[in-house]
Amino acid sequence: MKQFDFNLLTVLEVLLEEQSVTSAAERLHLSQSAVSKQLNKLRESFDDQLFERTARGLRPTPKAKQLGPEIRQILNQVAKLTRPSDFDPSKSRRRFRIELVETAYSLTYPHFMPQLLKQAPNVTIDSHTWHNDSMERLLRCDNDLGITVRERDDRSLLHIKNLPKSLNYAELTRDHSLCLVREGHPLLDEEWNLNTFLKYRHLQVTFGGISHWLLDDVLQIKHLKRDIAVNLTDFRCAMQLCEQSDLILCSPAKYAQEMIPHFKLVTLPVPTELIPGSYVLLWHEHFEFDSSHRWLREMIINSVTS
Repeated sequence: MKQFDFNLLTVLEVLLEEQSVTSAAERLHLSQSAVSKQLNKLRESFDDQLFERTARGLRPTPKAKQLGPEIRQILNQVAKLTRPSDFDPSKSRRRFRIELVETAYSLTYPHFMPQLLKQAPNVTIDSHTWHNDSMERLLRCDNDLGITVRERDDRSLLHIKNLPKSLNYAELTRDHSLCLVREGHPLLDEEWNLNTFLKYRHLQVTFGGISHWLLDDVLQIKHLKRDIAVNLTDFRCAMQLCEQSDLILCSPAKYAQEMIPHFKLVTLPVPTELIPGSYVLLWHEHFEFDSSHRWLREMIINSVTS
């Protein structure tokens, strides 16, 4: 390792993210053969294959997965040292990585991205949908930012006050849940209350690593529960199924209101009292005084907060 080329760490980081020599070469503005040669050097330096070829691309070895967080931390520190204190977005080529829950895309990107593209035409935003381990990636500084849902109801374990201390946050907007049913659903001829709500089977969308909602926590306190017929991970597909069945779908209100015009669905309030939750922007305290990071955070916060 005495003659190790530290530029190879950037290559390894991109390969871990892309898991494809072709895609990595495009991002690095190199030929595929050049990336392949650098991968061979990495394998020799770390005495490990690092990646195995599969039908779907490259699969990282356990050693490569172990190196990933350490490499990102090193590169973040180097970037912090070399980044100018006065950030000029018009000249920046910085790449930001953001993980966000599915329903947050339409609530955020149309609001801040047009302004970002005007101010910083060469900045890149790598977006990934929030998953179970997204919080861990934020804590390791693998992600620049995260956007997820946190509750403000004390009955929820996902209360905003339970966020890790090393993460800073800003509330973007508050939202509540509502129910969706198809036009002509038989329950529309009944009194809408909790008994009617629980009488019919439900369609549940698991998003952002959240396996159950505040609603389920509150029902459990009352020794009640919904009869979940189908679990999905995609809201659009769930709305299509809701439109063609007697299943009830619970959804964040702001996302549902954007989607309703595309479906023959009727909205109803959730028939029990719930305190609205929040979409929150998260970042590690490590980035608090990073001028470019602060520029992006403030742009998102100022354009989305409502």
